[in-house]
Amino acid sequence: MAVAERDEAASSTPRLQATVFATTFDRFAMPPLLVAMARDLGASLATVAAAAGAYFLVYGVLQPFWGLVTDRLGLARTIRWAVLGGTLATGATALADDIATLTAARVAAAVCFSAAFPSTITYVGEVVAVASRQREISRLMTGVALGTAAGTVAAGMLAGTVGWRWAFVLSGLVGLVTTWLVWSLAELDPVRTTGRPWTPMVRVLRNRTAVVLLVLVALEGAGLLGAFTFVPAAVESTGPGPTVASAAAGAYGLAVLAGSLLVGRLAGRVAASRFIAVGGLLGAAGCALVAVTHAPAAAAVTCVLLGLCWAALHSSLQTWATEVAPAERSTAVALFAGSLFAGTAAAAWVGGALAGLDRYALLFGGCAVLCLLVGCFGSLARGRWERAG
Repeated sequence: MAVAERDEAASSTPRLQATVFATTFDRFAMPPLLVAMARDLGASLATVAAAAGAYFLVYGVLQPFWGLVTDRLGLARTIRWAVLGGTLATGATALADDIATLTAARVAAAVCFSAAFPSTITYVGEVVAVASRQREISRLMTGVALGTAAGTVAAGMLAGTVGWRWAFVLSGLVGLVTTWLVWSLAELDPVRTTGRPWTPMVRVLRNRTAVVLLVLVALEGAGLLGAFTFVPAAVESTGPGPTVASAAAGAYGLAVLAGSLLVGRLAGRVAASRFIAVGGLLGAAGCALVAVTHAPAAAAVTCVLLGLCWAALHSSLQTWATEVAPAERSTAVALFAGSLFAGTAAAAWVGGALAGLDRYALLFGGCAVLCLLVGCFGSLARGRWERAG
């Protein structure tokens, strides 16, 4: 692609931020609504958590598929139609009147949104030089942070006033605006491949460093996002309603925003291996705190620590995913996202059962161990890779 075309594509960052905002808003609207949906639909908390887990699993499993499709269809085209499809499915969620319909609508949204988010990361990887990539990805994390904060707070407030369905109505409106914004996103040249469609995936899975990265991000998904999924439910188990619980969870998004800005400024001076180590420690500390007490103030501190963990640890792992296999970047990023949400889905299912038994201490204690493991082993692996490079 010509330099002028690359400059035009790089100027699309605000629209890419809007894309990750919309997908993140929809995803993080779920945790504050679990208890309200269970009551309204006459289902157990574990059953509704399983529906959320189905969303995460489908979101993750389809990442490799979309990685292959975007290589041929084009990144911008994939983003446009994925956001539109996810928006329609999110609107259908608001109309669900039983757990089966709710699960089907959530799965449909996951099918579409699973293409949008990794495509934006790959888009940045294609148009931004390696030296500036972590800074640009940190800027995308601003969209994640705002989407997380807005999704959790708005969902909790709506669930506590007019009902949980209106949270998905709002998410659908956000998706419509985003669809309009990304429709003029500059297209990049599709990757022309002559081999078998699964060849890039095989190459990534033969890359030992890439496999280590996939394991690390799966554990991160189970530990970090698994913990965050149940923070609102844990707060509500002590008496406060969804509005208070979501306000505590909303601190996560604000912490991601502040942490992403800080990481972006330090990216050129601090090694990614150090970000990973510090992020893992912060995540473990946050999980340990909420394992001890579910008070709203403590939960807010936990969410701040988890948000800083995401900004430091996850952005570093995500940048690594764009570098570990340059020739198969789309596939590597897709597998990375797939592993993240496969881990989150597993945590949602196991955590739902534990939450239903009020075993929150065990749930969050396990998440603390996972965050610590990712921080320690991830830092060592990244440091070894940095020295080898």
